[in-house]
Amino acid sequence: MTAPREPPGPAHAHPEDDAPVPCLASSPAPSWREQGIQMPMPALADEEGPRVDPGLPPVVDAHVHLFPDRVFEAVWRWFDRHGWPIRYKLHTPQVVSFLLSRGVERVVALHYAHKPGMARALNAYVAQVAKDEPRVIGLGTVYPGEPDAVAILEEAFALGLKGVKLHCHVQAFSPDAPQLHELYEACARAGKPLVMHSGREPSSPQYPVDPHQLCAAERVERVLKDHPSLKLCVPHLGADEFDAYARLLERYDTLWLDTTMAVGGYFPVPLPRKALEVRPGRILYGTDFPNLPYAWDRELRALAGLGLDEAALAGVLGGNTLSLYAEC
Repeated sequence: MTAPREPPGPAHAHPEDDAPVPCLASSPAPSWREQGIQMPMPALADEEGPRVDPGLPPVVDAHVHLFPDRVFEAVWRWFDRHGWPIRYKLHTPQVVSFLLSRGVERVVALHYAHKPGMARALNAYVAQVAKDEPRVIGLGTVYPGEPDAVAILEEAFALGLKGVKLHCHVQAFSPDAPQLHELYEACARAGKPLVMHSGREPSSPQYPVDPHQLCAAERVERVLKDHPSLKLCVPHLGADEFDAYARLLERYDTLWLDTTMAVGGYFPVPLPRKALEVRPGRILYGTDFPNLPYAWDRELRALAGLGLDEAALAGVLGGNTLSLYAEC
C-alpha cells in the first residue's frame, strides 16, 4: 500500500528541493509498498553497546553521512517529519569522534547535493574533514546535470576525495538517465568508486519524484553494461529488490553492495540472506550513521550473529571497504 501523500503543495527532498523531474517507467518487481511498509517509521528504544566487540575483526563503516551544521539540521528536520526520528543528532566532529572512540577503525564519509550549486562547497568541507582526520575516507558529490558537473568531480578528486556519492531519490534522476553518463565516465577514468542510492527503498512520498518510477535493478544493469570499468556500490543491499541485486552481484565484477539499514530488522521484511551470501567479498558494512532511528551498533551485532565464516566476516566488516578504496 502506498503511503498517503500530504495535501497538495510542493514536494521537497531533504533538505529542500522544489524542482521535480518527470518519472520514468517503473519496475514490476514486488515492492515494500505492496506489503504495507510506509513512511514515516517509528524510532526504536533498543539498547546500544558501549563499543565494538573486541573479538570482532577490524570494523570500517562504509556509509556515514557528514554535512555542514546547517545542512545536517535541515536533513534531520526532513527525516523527523517524513522518514524516521533521528536518534543521533550529532554534528560532524561529534559523528567522527563517536564512532572512532567506540572502536570503529575508519569511516567512509558520504554527502550529496540536493540542488545545483552546492557540490563544490560540500566537497571542500568533507575534504578538509578527511585531511584533519586520516581515518575518514572522504567522498565527493555533484548534482547530475548541473553546469560543469565533470569539472566539479575532477576538482573533488584533486582535493583528495576518494569517490563519489549520488542519490537518485534526493537528486531526482534515474540511474540510466543521459546526464549521468559523463559522470560515470569521469569516475571510471579516475578509478574512483561511485556510491549510488539507486534502489527503490527506503523511500518517502515526500521526495520530489517517486523512487519506484525512477529506480530498478534493470536500470542499474544498463549502467554496469555501458560502463564496464565503473566501480559501483549500491547501498541498502539494493532494497527492496534484494534478489535482483544478488543476481547482479553474481554477474558483474564491478558491483558492490552495502548493508545499510538492511540487516538489523528495522524494516519488517525477511533478512536478505542471498544478497549477503552469494558473494560476501563484495559486501560492505555500512550504517547511515548518524541518521538512525535505533542503536548505532544494531546492524554490527546483527552481522556478527549471522554465522558467516571468519574470512567472510572480516571482509564484510572492514576488509572489503579498505580494498575498494585502497588505490583511490
